Amino acid sequence: MTDHIFLSSPHMSDDGWELDYIHDAFRKNWIAPLGENVNEFETAMKAYTGAENIVALSAGTAALHLSLICAGVGKGDRVFCQDLTFSASANPITYVGAEPVFIDSEQDTWNMDPAALQKAIDRYGIPKAVIVVHLYGNPAKLETICEICDTYKIPLIEDAAEALGSESCGRKCGTIGQYGVLSFNGNKIITTSGGGMLLCKDEADAKHALKLATQAREPFPWYQHEEIGYNYRMSNISAGIGRGQMQVLGQRIAQKRAIHKRYMENLQACPLTFQAEQQGSTSNFWLTSVLIHEDSHVTPTELINALAKENIEGRHLWKPMHAQPVFADAKLVTVEKRAVSDDLFQRGVCLPSDTKMTPDDVDRVCNVIKKLFKESE
Repeated sequence: MTDHIFLSSPHMSDDGWELDYIHDAFRKNWIAPLGENVNEFETAMKAYTGAENIVALSAGTAALHLSLICAGVGKGDRVFCQDLTFSASANPITYVGAEPVFIDSEQDTWNMDPAALQKAIDRYGIPKAVIVVHLYGNPAKLETICEICDTYKIPLIEDAAEALGSESCGRKCGTIGQYGVLSFNGNKIITTSGGGMLLCKDEADAKHALKLATQAREPFPWYQHEEIGYNYRMSNISAGIGRGQMQVLGQRIAQKRAIHKRYMENLQACPLTFQAEQQGSTSNFWLTSVLIHEDSHVTPTELINALAKENIEGRHLWKPMHAQPVFADAKLVTVEKRAVSDDLFQRGVCLPSDTKMTPDDVDRVCNVIKKLFKESE
């Protein structure tokens, strides 16, 4: 059987940077949750992103949860959240007892539609926070979204879990809103096995998040707690992996973009539309994603199954939050008669974008796709 081609799997550095930092932690006995690796990983990310206030955490979801707390979101509040996303973008809204209102996508970037955001404000009033997602690494239309949030003084939370290295308005994604969230899950562009970071505009928010992430212990000689805390800090071992991965981040972005370019060149004759990179923004193309044209006789499931038969991993786009059973009662705001997010889900496919793929691997994927469309004619 031919080698398996993954969608996006962990990719350690060839020089073993990660092991060096892990071994150093073992030699120094810094196996506990905090240590030099955590501090240096935060410092490296500050230098890379330009963010001044960063807290390394156990997951991107933890970062989202803490950002909502820092933004003052609580029981009975409303949070406007992008509809087309992974559930981790929306779940923390329920952790704090707030109500999610889902905002439809626009066709260009597949991210939050600024017109739908404005419509939601007109209909439901000013929310306590807005969560925008940079889907598959592709920046949302932040310039317009930021203008709306600034007008109404709404805290903007950037879910940049998939967008480390992507840029919008000349700045790194995750550093533009009041809060930014990064993820280092195993499938992300760099990984710490599991982990995330919270980026804060205000130093006070970062200090509060750090306190909450370490069980909200007060500065007393005994254990005193005046608010509910969480065990959300990143471990020193995981951070060692992250320090090593930072050495190859630029290379990984270049590899993702090269994979995307090769797909576009090889599949230009197929009835597919690629997720568009907007002028003034740069995507890391974490996952190359396509829409099958409406007049095609091929469905996403058929394409994914055809790839699977050749030992190749593909995936549907995220199922919109408003269509998830757990959010069946949630509100959706769209400017179209039919939700754009529904259309994207029903026609979209994520293609394998693993940075260990060779050009021949990309061609192998393309050959399966081209053969499928040819047979469907």
